[in-house]
Amino acid sequence: MKRDSIYYQIFKRFPALIFELVDHRPEQAQNYRFESVEVKETAFRIDGVFLPPEGAKPRVIFFAEVQFQKDEALYHRFFTESLTYLYRNQSNYDDWYCVIIFPSRSLSPKDTRTHRMFLNSDQVQCIYLDELGSFNTLPIGINLMQLTIASEKIMAEQARLLIERVQLESTGSLPKNEIIDIITTIAVYKFSSLSREEVEAMLGVTLEETRVYQEAKAEGREQGREQGREQGREQGREQGREEREAEMLKVTVPLLLKTGMSVEEIAQKLNVNVESVRLSAQENTDNS
Repeated sequence: MKRDSIYYQIFKRFPALIFELVDHRPEQAQNYRFESVEVKETAFRIDGVFLPPEGAKPRVIFFAEVQFQKDEALYHRFFTESLTYLYRNQSNYDDWYCVIIFPSRSLSPKDTRTHRMFLNSDQVQCIYLDELGSFNTLPIGINLMQLTIASEKIMAEQARLLIERVQLESTGSLPKNEIIDIITTIAVYKFSSLSREEVEAMLGVTLEETRVYQEAKAEGREQGREQGREQGREQGREQGREEREAEMLKVTVPLLLKTGMSVEEIAQKLNVNVESVRLSAQENTDNS
């Protein structure tokens, strides 16, 4: 499953969801925006930064990392990039926090000593999705993130029940159609081998109405157009080659015929088919 892409979509559409996980919720949590930022004068980009709205007091920046693979260098990289960003943007913030989201503790780096100053502080929080509680007792936003770690055996049932909750319950500031879009996107990635009809039956929704289906359809149309353009270019190149060959034969064949060479010998010498030489010879006779 393309979890990095899914979490980017989740946080891009619902930035305030991050604050349902962390202990430090800023006053203007609903107005934060999720961005991918480039650190000036360096060669890297940070994909998960929650920036405060204009005029916020205090201006608190949240750095987030979603880690679904074992990476012993994670803390080295994450804290280095975060602090480098803070150093390069000193006038843009008053405080900062780091949030690291793991599916379970088993994927967290073993070395907790090297960065203990950060890991033991109240400015860094590690979230383990499998320890947040029962699926049916948590807010919809957290359920959305837990859905990404569900096994195939229970994921379909959880996705269907979550869609029913979204349709029946109040989702606050989270648009219902956007939430259902994310749920179906997760399901489509999870069950990539199933047909559209099978996924629809499993979730009880019509995929044609969802963004993931529309984007896939648009991508298919664009691929079709690009394939058509490439075929057109190839046909043009092939036509150009045929025209150049015909022009070459028009000049060469009569001269070689005068030397006493046969049509077959000319075709072999010029590395072209016999019929092309014969047609050129015939045209030369007709024009004589």
